[in-house]
Amino acid sequence: MSEEQKGVLYAIGAYLIWGTLAIYWKLLKDIPSGEILAHRIFWSFLFVFVLLMIGKRMAHIKEVLAVRKNAYTVLISGFLISFNWFIYIWAVNHDQVIQASLGYYINPLLSFALGVVVLKEGMNRWQFISILLAAIGVLVLIIEYGTIPWIALSLAASFAFYGLVKKLVQLDSLITLGLETLMVFPFAVAYMIYLQMNGTSSLGQISIPTFILLASSGFLTAIPLFWFAQGAKRLPYTTISFIQYISPSISLILGIFLFKESFTWVHLVSFGFIWLALLVYSITSNRSFKQKQIPNDGASKIQKLS
Repeated sequence: MSEEQKGVLYAIGAYLIWGTLAIYWKLLKDIPSGEILAHRIFWSFLFVFVLLMIGKRMAHIKEVLAVRKNAYTVLISGFLISFNWFIYIWAVNHDQVIQASLGYYINPLLSFALGVVVLKEGMNRWQFISILLAAIGVLVLIIEYGTIPWIALSLAASFAFYGLVKKLVQLDSLITLGLETLMVFPFAVAYMIYLQMNGTSSLGQISIPTFILLASSGFLTAIPLFWFAQGAKRLPYTTISFIQYISPSISLILGIFLFKESFTWVHLVSFGFIWLALLVYSITSNRSFKQKQIPNDGASKIQKLS
């Protein structure tokens, strides 16, 4: 098996897990979202640091934190990803899986827009059109329902800014996750202790299988991230950009057919604009497409000069 084939399998595996996580969180719907989040942070922290200790990579933690910029970065990214996790868990357990999937469809376009604004990356007319189409898709929902799809926009924005922060300081994915959970770990533990002392903790009321599900959230957080990192090393960005749509597509299918959420013609029109935007963005971001545009642009300039 070639390295590229391995990369495809790693990436597909990661996005399959991320796409089906809605089923996992539904199994824990009787537990408040904030408490689920605290457990996810707690068990992710323990699981990742066990892996780092086994791999004898704890020394890298000190090296990373020795640079003040890195420390600030993982602190910010830790809170951003925690916020993203909370919104998604809350959305799933409040029957908003379809809107959550919308957020992750919008995310690549918002990430690109942040790259243009913050990192001063270039934008061609087709990419501008793709962002405009996505904006129209969101606007359709706002006009029809009179409310802003805050779940979708919160998920898209938090993950886009999370990616931006990580891009500014590129670190190993496993070490980064360990540091991010380390930064929010004290808050998670404090919240769990508060619930226990207040008599509102779910730990004394849940079954052993449910507790195992909570504890397994650390494994299900770290493994797809590791697989994604392995896939990203072996694949071009354009390949990853297509594979990433597996996750929101699975969520959308689950929301409609398994969880029986309402999917109206308005949703279809809105998603249609966003799907078209993603198609335009993906095609025009492809290297071969860009190479084809260069001769055409050159020819047009020559015609103007003549």
